[in-house]
Amino acid sequence: MPNVTSDIKQVAVIGAGVMGASIAAHIANSGTPVLLLDIVPDGAKNRNAVAEGAVAKMLKTDPAPFMSKRVAKLVTCGNIEDDLDKIAKCDWIIEAVIERLDIKQDLYRKIDAVRAKGSVISSNTSTIPHATLIDGLDKTFAQDFIITHFFNPPRYMRLLELVGSDATRDGVIDMVADFADRKLGKTCVTCHDEPGFIANRLGVYWIQAAMVEAMDRKLTVEEADSVIGRPFGIPKTGVFGLMDLVGLDLMPHVQSSMAGALDKSDPFHAIYRESELVSTLIADGYTGRKGKGGFYRLNRDGGGKVKESVDLQTGKFSTSEKARVSSVRAAGKDPRKMMEATDKGGQYGRAVMGKTLAYAAFIAEVAANSIVDVDDAMKLGYAWKTGPFELIDAIGVDALISMLEEDGVDVPPLLKKAAGKSFYKVEDGQLFYLGFDGEYTAVTRPDGVILLEDIKRKSEPVAGNRAASLWDIGDGVACLEFHTKMNALDADVLGAIKTSIRTVKKQFKAMVIYNEGSNFSAGANLGLALFAANIAAWPEIENLVETGQETYKALKYSPFPVVGAPSGLALGGGCEVLLHCDAVQAHGETYIGLVEPGVGLIPAWGGCKEMIRRWTENPKFVKGPMAPSAKAFEIISVATVAKSAMEAKENLFFRESDGITMNRNRLLADAKERALSMVEDYEAPEEFTYRLPGESARVAFEMAVDGFHRLGKATDYDRVVAGELAKVLSGGDTDVTEELSEDDMLEMEREGFMRLVRNEGTMARVEHMLLTGKPLRN
Repeated sequence: MPNVTSDIKQVAVIGAGVMGASIAAHIANSGTPVLLLDIVPDGAKNRNAVAEGAVAKMLKTDPAPFMSKRVAKLVTCGNIEDDLDKIAKCDWIIEAVIERLDIKQDLYRKIDAVRAKGSVISSNTSTIPHATLIDGLDKTFAQDFIITHFFNPPRYMRLLELVGSDATRDGVIDMVADFADRKLGKTCVTCHDEPGFIANRLGVYWIQAAMVEAMDRKLTVEEADSVIGRPFGIPKTGVFGLMDLVGLDLMPHVQSSMAGALDKSDPFHAIYRESELVSTLIADGYTGRKGKGGFYRLNRDGGGKVKESVDLQTGKFSTSEKARVSSVRAAGKDPRKMMEATDKGGQYGRAVMGKTLAYAAFIAEVAANSIVDVDDAMKLGYAWKTGPFELIDAIGVDALISMLEEDGVDVPPLLKKAAGKSFYKVEDGQLFYLGFDGEYTAVTRPDGVILLEDIKRKSEPVAGNRAASLWDIGDGVACLEFHTKMNALDADVLGAIKTSIRTVKKQFKAMVIYNEGSNFSAGANLGLALFAANIAAWPEIENLVETGQETYKALKYSPFPVVGAPSGLALGGGCEVLLHCDAVQAHGETYIGLVEPGVGLIPAWGGCKEMIRRWTENPKFVKGPMAPSAKAFEIISVATVAKSAMEAKENLFFRESDGITMNRNRLLADAKERALSMVEDYEAPEEFTYRLPGESARVAFEMAVDGFHRLGKATDYDRVVAGELAKVLSGGDTDVTEELSEDDMLEMEREGFMRLVRNEGTMARVEHMLLTGKPLRN
């Protein structure tokens, strides 16, 4: 795909509803100016009230549509009556108004009268065919018109479905796809002009099948969600939790639209029926999480929060009970085991997923260009860990065919074509997929994309152990990959970092720290820390802390450039890894912070010293020893987590010079390029000398926490943890005339950590976090 992003320099979004406004926000996230227009409300004094209200609401929304509140200034609000002529300066105009053909086409005629020649117009529709949208419109309009179907929420969902037609001129889809890829972080899938395109066509079928089968088989919603979850690589929300998330009120409309659009021979009609229960729930205000609840709700009667679920037979709510389906436990992550189980869970899973996977094979040839596109659509649009054709391979093509035949489900031609084979195969390290012609074709990546999974398929690690591996990614650059659970850090990871430093020094020019897990690193392994504390293995804990300090310091001062490339969570020790890298190339969706106070500890692998150094060296920040320590205390004491790479720069978890990659698939290539750019004339950073404010600062920090404690915003144990943090960040009993080395700082971190880890309050926090995943407010 050519790099033509320079062709799109300004965008307009017409329609400031939830989707339109959120699309505009994400375009602003890319650094691109965007014009947001909507109607003028009747009798309004502020004619831009709808668009301005949408932006104001998004600035308060969580999860946030904006990656930083600062980018909201890139959104210019207006209205269709006064400001439509401003779209003449826009290269891409996105229509996101109500799903009514007459309203859309009337708007298109107005757009066509004022837009610049050659500007692209697209609709965010998910229900109206492309051919219908352009029917009767001018030929030049049709040439520039496509469908760009974003998924909600646009910032976080990586799928963008693109639909053109024979009338679409060459280059339009490529231009939008390239911009969406590089600037918006989207994986673009080109779809045929079929109802629901790919993801919703299959996703709506899957949801309908799951709901109908659960009702007919008299399962609870908890049982259904446990079956249609982990065993099939589907998020733990399952199906009923997913419907609550997206909104129950949307489902009847989407399902009836699908039923009306699909040919009567389509298998969807065999499972489609309107649900009286869903209609009742909606009428009673149970529209999902945005309402009073949905299939699940929180009952706050009596001042508590009791999770309840609806009985699919009676429609009455009762206390939610954890599902205990033996086949789910036995199957683990094995979909074939789940479908071969004979209990009610296995029968339900087989009925739902058997039909769904058969439907994937039924629609693939009419809706998509390849099975890879179908898999990408479901992984990125519905958050499946594995796509439907990858699931079929995991089950076994022949095994699935046999199950379908036994269950009286028609076996689609594509599935029959794959009999005796698989949909994917690997030869000589190259991944191939089965084409619709029955021949295998190599899976290719777009220019500028390097995936570690491809490198691992073709090679062996240069070094490593059970917790981390070092890979040769070419051009003299090595990649260190963590691969523990949640990429948590332990002695083995630290050992691998040390080994990697020695190996790279001898064999490579630079190193990137990166992995393709859901998270860069959730921090230190708390389970090991709790175990060691319970047996009073204090020397072992202190040794681990000291080893981490030595390892991170060696990383920081290694004789070659080190680039951190995080995505997802980078917490605690994971954040500290990045603080010790020469540079960071971060995915836009990186959530980073020193969260140790949440578990009753303080950063002790150099996090405190590095944050003080960064705020001291920041040319835009207040000079003198007090301000950097105070800022570090402000950030660390409340376990601040930056909720984007942009926010991470604002907190100096990342430097202003660090890079941000919007597309997750481009992160490794961008980090490698960054590392190579630093090789020539590289010199390790010089060690830093600290001058800290001392006792007066410690007292000031503790007084601030006491104030929060009196207001009920800090707990008793928060004061204890903050006291230890205050000692480190103030320099303890030092004063501004004394110089402290990095080793002095590390010693203070270590001593404070060890005092806290011996405290019962800390152990209570650690245990609570491990059991619930939430901080204890003791």
